Amino acid sequence: MDYSRDWNNEIWESLKWLGIASAIAIAAILVIGFLLARFSRWGRPLWRIIGGYFTEPATRVRAWMYFVLLTVLALAGVRVIVLFSYFSRDLFNALQIAAESFAQPGPEGEQLLQQGKDMFWYSMAVFAVLATIHVVRTMVEIYVGAAFEISLRKWMTAGAAADWMEGRAFYRNRFVDLGGVLSRSVLPFRRRTKTSNKVTDIHPGVDNPDQRIQADITNVASVGSGLLWGGGGSSTNGVLTALASIVSFTQILWELSGPVTLFGVEIPRMMMWLVLSYVLLTSIIAFVLGRPLIRLNFWQERLTANFRYALVRVRDGAENIAFYRGEKVEHNGLMARFAEVIKNYWQIVYVSIIFNGWNFVVNQLSVVFPYLVQAPRFFEGQIKLGDMQQTASAFGEMHDALSFFRQNYDTFTGLRASIIRLDGLADADTKSRTMPEISTVDRDRAVRLADIDVKTPSGDELIHALDLSLDPGDALVIKGRSGVGKTTLLRGLAGLWPYIDGEFARPAGNKTLFLSQMPYIPLGDLRTAVAYPALPDDIGDDAIREALEKVFLRHLVDRLYDEEDWAKVLSPGEQQRVAFARILLTRPEAVFMDEATSAVDEGLEHALYKLIRTELPDTIIVSVSHRSTTDQHHTQVLQLSGDGAWTVSPVGAGASPGKQL
Repeated sequence: MDYSRDWNNEIWESLKWLGIASAIAIAAILVIGFLLARFSRWGRPLWRIIGGYFTEPATRVRAWMYFVLLTVLALAGVRVIVLFSYFSRDLFNALQIAAESFAQPGPEGEQLLQQGKDMFWYSMAVFAVLATIHVVRTMVEIYVGAAFEISLRKWMTAGAAADWMEGRAFYRNRFVDLGGVLSRSVLPFRRRTKTSNKVTDIHPGVDNPDQRIQADITNVASVGSGLLWGGGGSSTNGVLTALASIVSFTQILWELSGPVTLFGVEIPRMMMWLVLSYVLLTSIIAFVLGRPLIRLNFWQERLTANFRYALVRVRDGAENIAFYRGEKVEHNGLMARFAEVIKNYWQIVYVSIIFNGWNFVVNQLSVVFPYLVQAPRFFEGQIKLGDMQQTASAFGEMHDALSFFRQNYDTFTGLRASIIRLDGLADADTKSRTMPEISTVDRDRAVRLADIDVKTPSGDELIHALDLSLDPGDALVIKGRSGVGKTTLLRGLAGLWPYIDGEFARPAGNKTLFLSQMPYIPLGDLRTAVAYPALPDDIGDDAIREALEKVFLRHLVDRLYDEEDWAKVLSPGEQQRVAFARILLTRPEAVFMDEATSAVDEGLEHALYKLIRTELPDTIIVSVSHRSTTDQHHTQVLQLSGDGAWTVSPVGAGASPGKQL
């Protein structure tokens, strides 16, 4: 019988095709990927955020294994779809033969009918084998694809989170010039809106790093792998599968295409030129229509994240908002940010309607083209019904493959927006670590400040050439009106404030402790909250209970293992007492406190300072305070004026004796 393929030898032929195609595809991906990573404005940031997954010793073997497996599975899927088109050709040819038998009575008709039946059932057997292979391959592809995405997400999340934390970038990247990051060639557009300063830029520095680390990494891992390899059994929903389909079905369409006379001119292989010219023209138009989606998708991510951040702010500040009865102001602020989200969303809708409407019209028209072109040859008996059916199938696959970039343009824009945001975060983290930082020197049981200059971001001088020395048991209180740089000085000494210069000598590592005005309370049980930044198991429950009792939190000693949002449960005064408990537990040689007793009464303040002096008599204490009652617990006063001038004097001796500018 005249079958379209030698099905008995097809397994060997397909394996040989798969081996050659896989080798060519892997080599092509590597070469093209290298060129894109070196020279394209979106390939460079993409390689920056995922390149380590393929090069680091801990992940590279697994990464390349997934890469090869997914490439082979994707190409195997294309091969199966090609063989399905040949099965379809044999099936419809069998039906045509059976139908022709009815017009020939007698033995010839019976023989023709039997030939059609045999060919039909043989085609069904071929289908059963192909369908089984297709289902198994698809299931394996889904598993391997999911394993790759999970592995890549884990690596990207761990890396991005670590990079965000390294060198305190999570704090210092607020000083990075965001405009400089976004104006690079990787992001060839700017936001033009009158409300951008009020609504779209509510964060200093990099906006919504939490969303970038969670949502954008998820998008890059899942959408990126899907765009490269496709999935779900389709031969045209990935770059690799689309290109492989173009090559495979070009041969089929070339063989089935015949000459067509158009306006008196005979055009050979008309079907091939028709699909190529049709897709080229429609894709160019689609790219023009869909280009605004790059900018709109980027801002959709940012505006949505800002709105969500504002909602979280309301939740975290619920008590203060309720005290102020600020519901109206908060509601107005939320609705203003939500209005920007909706405005952007409508812009996406308008562009998407035009873009998707064009794609829909183009796809519908493409359905009838192969039948219109091949119908004259079929009616003249030049081709069979199966040939015509395979032509339509090959044309459809070719059209879908060639239209892949047109149909997935909006997906590419969303992926590119995520790449830009992740690259922007990595860039800001790197820049934050290159910003100036005070020079620190380890020194046992002593604090020395030499030539310390502190400025504002705009360059205004707050403190100039500060020099002072503190020895074991010394206690310094920093005074001055609001805005003169008291807290800023502590931030600079802690390595948070980049606009500082000079040398800072202090006890090494955790022997120096900085306490903010409102202590940070991590999530978890009370043990974790009190022991922070140490691990509770390293300290022990008995020590934690004893520390709580000493700072007058006896009512909490039986709740060490309670899981609560302790930042909401504990009052500001209780949180500040927890901070003093941390001093007792870590026993630092130097402690710097910023308004650490502002939420407790004067009597409790006196008791807490006396406790520290009793328990840790040699610890150096540096306090920022506006209260005069704090002075009695210190030996020296650093008075700041805010214009660079400063004085150091003994407590109660006035400002004149000490160093002065």
